[in-house]
Amino acid sequence: MNRRQTLTLAVSLCAAVTAWPAVAQQQQKLKVGLMLPYTGTFAALGNAIENGFKLYVQENGGKLGGREIEYFRVDDESDPAKATDNVGKLINRDKVDVVVGTVHSGVVMAMAKVARDTNTLLVVPNAGAGAVTGPMCAPNIFRSSFSNWQSAYAAGVVAAERGHKKAVSITWKYAAGDEMAAAFKEGFAKGGGTMGKELNLPFPGGECQALRTEIAALKHDATFAFFAGGGAVKFVKDYAAAGLTKTIPLYGPGFLTDGTLEAQGESAQGLLTTLHYADGLPNERDKSFRLNYAKAYKLQPDVYAVQGYDAAQLLAAGLNGVKGDISKRADMIKAMESAKIDSPRGPFTLSKAHNPVHDIYLRKVEGGANKYQKVAIKGLADPATGCKM
Repeated sequence: MNRRQTLTLAVSLCAAVTAWPAVAQQQQKLKVGLMLPYTGTFAALGNAIENGFKLYVQENGGKLGGREIEYFRVDDESDPAKATDNVGKLINRDKVDVVVGTVHSGVVMAMAKVARDTNTLLVVPNAGAGAVTGPMCAPNIFRSSFSNWQSAYAAGVVAAERGHKKAVSITWKYAAGDEMAAAFKEGFAKGGGTMGKELNLPFPGGECQALRTEIAALKHDATFAFFAGGGAVKFVKDYAAAGLTKTIPLYGPGFLTDGTLEAQGESAQGLLTTLHYADGLPNERDKSFRLNYAKAYKLQPDVYAVQGYDAAQLLAAGLNGVKGDISKRADMIKAMESAKIDSPRGPFTLSKAHNPVHDIYLRKVEGGANKYQKVAIKGLADPATGCKM
């Protein structure tokens, strides 16, 4: 080997050694912890969120911000008592880079506390607990879904616009139920309506025969209800079977009929709900999303799938802003805060409290779909009461 060959070899070896750490870093997978309900009342919701998240990743070559993904799953069972331990498994045992979850508002409040204490990035793809983007708001906590206030407030506005004067509410007795009942009352009052009784049932079940009898006896002209998943199926079917649908119109946030219509059958027909997603939205982004989702999972997507999809989009916006380098946390957060998400629901931005600012739609159940009727409230932002970020 002559001198020139020796120098060339040395330079090549030096370059290879110098480049190796960068290559290794590029190949390191992003650890995503999915803390969702995979069993119980909200199981279908958790699966839809995961499907939506993974669909966006698949559409982008199996990567986010140039990083391949490694998933870690924990079934939170929609049990607030187990939430702290469950999220601790993802953070301390699995060493995840980001936690995505969950559905139940009581569970997410425990998750948010741990995320604040450990400075772990948390993206909430459903649970609308006001505290998460209110008093518990933090730079590392984001939501890709809604606040409980947004969809229920809009339902109250719609009920008043349709001429109703007095309403009663019936919800599950936990954070989401309490917040939605209060938000409906606020929106209804803005339009001149007054509230009668505010009834509730323990989560996740509760026999509501006595309450249905009470609803039938009360002097009011509208009922607001919040239930979701299996609980929504039972309530809507029972309400219709008691003959109440024909005499006292039922309103609710979209969760009352989203992902549940096949099981609810005829009992849900004609119901009006308000939500940030609907079937038949007049935008091309939604049409392509629905086609891709159906191809991937042989199912039609619902709002939960959209929120999972958008959680991945939001995370990708942050990662793209730092070229996949999550050590640049401050810059990643800035990129997420300023993102305009091209969602199937329609484009949305984030408030200063990291909650979506989006349109709320009026939907009507027709056949097996929650058909888009109109924009009930455009660009509705949650008040984020108590957020000091």
